[in-house]
Amino acid sequence: MTTGLLELHEVRKVYGAVTAVDAVSLNLAEGEFLSLLGPSGSGKTTTLQMIAGLVMPTSGGIMLSGRPIGPLPPYKRDIGMVFQNYALFPHMTVAGNVAFPLEMRGVGKAEIARKVETVLKLVELPAHADRYPRQLSGGQQQRIALARAIVFEPKLLLMDEPLGALDKRLREQMQIEIKHLHERLGVSIIYVTHDQDEALVMSDRIAVFNAGRIEQIGAADVLYEQPATRFVAEFIGESNILAGRVIEAKGDTCIIDVLGQRLRAQSTGPFATAGTAVLISVRPERVRLAHTSSAVPDAENRLSGQVSEVIYMGSSRKYVISLAGGNPLTAVQQADGDPARRFTVGDAVVATWGSADAVTLHDTPGS
Repeated sequence: MTTGLLELHEVRKVYGAVTAVDAVSLNLAEGEFLSLLGPSGSGKTTTLQMIAGLVMPTSGGIMLSGRPIGPLPPYKRDIGMVFQNYALFPHMTVAGNVAFPLEMRGVGKAEIARKVETVLKLVELPAHADRYPRQLSGGQQQRIALARAIVFEPKLLLMDEPLGALDKRLREQMQIEIKHLHERLGVSIIYVTHDQDEALVMSDRIAVFNAGRIEQIGAADVLYEQPATRFVAEFIGESNILAGRVIEAKGDTCIIDVLGQRLRAQSTGPFATAGTAVLISVRPERVRLAHTSSAVPDAENRLSGQVSEVIYMGSSRKYVISLAGGNPLTAVQQADGDPARRFTVGDAVVATWGSADAVTLHDTPGS
């Protein structure tokens, strides 16, 4: 593991017979934005709370700037934190809320005033210093919570689903604002979310959690284009999962028998043995459709079927194709005006995609 600002080594948290976090290891570089992504109960929030000092690990080590922080209470860890409910003090003004962490650290009044003014300008709410939280919108409260978390210039900022209470439009707006704020400050951020789109938009890297463990960690485009497990392929974005058996493996390409057809995909593991059970993951937007009655373009992979469902999504249409044996395949295409690219329920179609648009996954239990 490379040395970074924050390092977790084999961190576990056990509650009785339940293992909430199981041997999690990761590192965070200076200035990096890392998202912990996963469903409820996957261990991401417990991991964040152990970093913050709100929960003590059962075993394992946590290092910040090369020093162990396990024995330190939360207020001595030099870590800022933003919660989903903002946790603002209702009886304090905006300025009072933002000043609170500085007062607890014994900073002088003049310095507090200067820093509060600076950080309120940073979150673009300098005129709201004398208001109370109840007088602010949800988005404004979220900005004040951010200001309070960064005013004492922590080495690390932890964010626990801070946008979960906002409506879709405001949430998307705040995603971009937090991303821009991160770029301006250069502070390291660990961000917990169950929203895959949020993680893709904001993160330098994403750690995908499942059942207390990290399934895969990497850059957003790597996780999307080269998922290591079925769970990652299905949790990040939408994916078609096709089951088959290896016919032949050559270098980075694997030839697989799927429904009696020879399909090619990028090989993400050692599939040298013919007959090995594997899964193929292909994203719906990479699948191209053509009527069987028309000239079908050459492609490395093709499967025939019938359109069983059409879902209009505004800028695109989603087509569900029933393959041999009733297996479904989903394709997403732009909703343009070309009638040749439009299909209706019952149409016989051919679905095609390139080998570079598909990856192999191990067909293992729990993946």
